[in-house]
Amino acid sequence: MSMRFIGITGGVGAGKSEILAYIRKKYPCEIYLADQAAHEVERAGTDCFAELVALLGEDVLDEAGEIHKGRMAEKIFSSEELLQQVNAIVHPAVKEFLLTRLEAARQAGAVNFFFVEAALLIECGYGNLVDEMWYVYAREEVRRARLSASRGYSREKIDRIMGAQLTDELFRQSSDFVIDNSGSLEDTYKQIDARLGALS
Repeated sequence: MSMRFIGITGGVGAGKSEILAYIRKKYPCEIYLADQAAHEVERAGTDCFAELVALLGEDVLDEAGEIHKGRMAEKIFSSEELLQQVNAIVHPAVKEFLLTRLEAARQAGAVNFFFVEAALLIECGYGNLVDEMWYVYAREEVRRARLSASRGYSREKIDRIMGAQLTDELFRQSSDFVIDNSGSLEDTYKQIDARLGALS
């Protein structure tokens, strides 16, 4: 079979990490998280790093000369314009990084699936790049309980994050496959196996 490029997205607290952990264990695949890819492209020595430092100033650097996440976040948090400028630098760099990895995986021919996970896959235009987009859904009360228990988020913080994300309706409209992760993990795994089994 030819390798399938699959995007995985969903709201905060939907359980994307557990799903990816299962897929990584069970299927011949490569998995990339957009957040980790962003960390790679922002390292000292990259074009992205140089552009970010030019934009934000050298006071965002730590003692080792790398971008300090906390300092960068502080600057961006206070300015919507700055956030958009940073995204305009980071998002294309992440996309290029992932497409380079995708091409290398295709050439190597060792895996059946290449997964990319991010909350903003749809907004960043990955729908045009992937073979299929998966939406990990969980009922809102389930997500709230998870975020409160696992990350210790306050109700206000959860409200703020959820309010900034796509609605369930928009996620569904932009996706080829929906995983309902509101119930048991066993039930979720069955949905994944049925889908990947069909593709294999």
